[in-house]
Amino acid sequence: MPSLFDGSPRGTNSIVKSFSCPAVQEFVISLWCCSRSLCCLCIYYISSSLPMGTKSVVDLMESTSEVHFSGFHMDGLERRKSGTDQPTTSATDVYKQPFVIGVAGGSASGKTSVCDMIIQQLHDQRVVLVNQDSFYHNLTEEELSRVQDYNFDHPEAFDTEQLLRVMDKLKRGQAVDIPKYDFKGYKSDVFPARRVNPADVIILEGILVFHDPRVRALMNMKIFVDTDADVRLARRIKRDTADNARDIGTVLDQYSKYVKPAFDDFILPTKKYADIIIPRGGDNHVAIDLIVQHIRTKLGQHDLCKIYPNLYVIQSTFQIRGMHTLVVEHGLGHLPFTEKQVTTSTGSVYSGVDFCKRLCGVSIIRSGESMENALRACCKGIKIGKILIHREGDNGQQLIYEKLPSDISERHVLLLDPILGTGNSAVQAISLLLKKGVPESNIIFLNLISAPQGVHVVCKSFPRIKIVTSEIDIGLNDDFRVVPGMGEFGDRYFGTDDDDQQVVTPSK
Repeated sequence: MPSLFDGSPRGTNSIVKSFSCPAVQEFVISLWCCSRSLCCLCIYYISSSLPMGTKSVVDLMESTSEVHFSGFHMDGLERRKSGTDQPTTSATDVYKQPFVIGVAGGSASGKTSVCDMIIQQLHDQRVVLVNQDSFYHNLTEEELSRVQDYNFDHPEAFDTEQLLRVMDKLKRGQAVDIPKYDFKGYKSDVFPARRVNPADVIILEGILVFHDPRVRALMNMKIFVDTDADVRLARRIKRDTADNARDIGTVLDQYSKYVKPAFDDFILPTKKYADIIIPRGGDNHVAIDLIVQHIRTKLGQHDLCKIYPNLYVIQSTFQIRGMHTLVVEHGLGHLPFTEKQVTTSTGSVYSGVDFCKRLCGVSIIRSGESMENALRACCKGIKIGKILIHREGDNGQQLIYEKLPSDISERHVLLLDPILGTGNSAVQAISLLLKKGVPESNIIFLNLISAPQGVHVVCKSFPRIKIVTSEIDIGLNDDFRVVPGMGEFGDRYFGTDDDDQQVVTPSK
């Protein structure tokens, strides 16, 4: 009898067909869906029943680290090593993306206080602070002779190119040397550079960090500290007279000549790019607590969720992997709803919610049809459309057939496809829905396993749709299959893989 975890993709199908009882067949299919989740459990169970160091245990442990499509490969290891393509993206090649926060605002608005409070609350995380002030240009001899006329609040006063190089290295997980600018000699090479190691959170602080679009593109969160102009002026006078030993006349002259015009011309206009505006700066403890809570949530998510806010990865469990219904239920949670009151049989009034009535499903034939029963189990009588796309490798997608509800433009659409690989088929299916008049924000794409390449393609092409998936795998191999993945999902689910292929059974 064939093994459920053999090296052939048809192993599961062979077992299913070997049982005559439908209930047993359904159980085996469910077990296949959970096969990757049960890896550690099966290794422990089998190894506990065999003498340690036997060839079977060694082969089992070694084979679980290979690229696989159907769970375990218990034998035929050498054949797979020579014939299996390696994935184009490996776990060791992918560095963990840091969460980058930009903090901007006028001079003396309280940016440093906000950063210090965020760092203090994230004491259990690796956090580094990068100040834009460290990247001032060195002044020439001519500029030094007229330093009182130099505008330090102008965008051209900063070496943005050096800042971009430093941030790029930090985001790639590399240590960097950040210069310490001497505000008395107006040089960046007087003091030794500050060594900064990679971190989970990078805070980039400065008056003009939102000005350059290339710098803004690096940020996952943008905070603007908004403080009253009188308060900022009072703080600046106190700081410059007490700390920098400058007379109040010089401070006021510089403020009226450079600081305030630069704020109005360059800093205040960047306020529109902020995701969060904090009034009163460091005195606003409620806002800072909410920001820290959001950061902690993002740190616990997949790296791609930090990049794409429309990507939702469900917490992976045995039930999620084995039941499509839970993925569908999670997708339904993103639909709009209205409050509704009903009167129960006891005469009591219950206040609940009612989902939108205009809803339909669209399955990408044929793998997507495996999720239709789960959708019908959650939404009785729901209309389901079909899209058939012919796929050949990474290119050559061709729309073969489509049958959609006539009023689909007025509905919210749940697009069904269990595997998101290259993303090209999904892009074509979504493009068809848009041509039919479906608003992009009304589409929710449901799948079980995604490859990072496909997530990038879909999210960049359609930033307003929502993607709900249960897992993001390592990547794609040279045959454009998701690895570890599940192989050809449609053949596995519907039992149409090659029955003539020789079945490999585990050695005794």
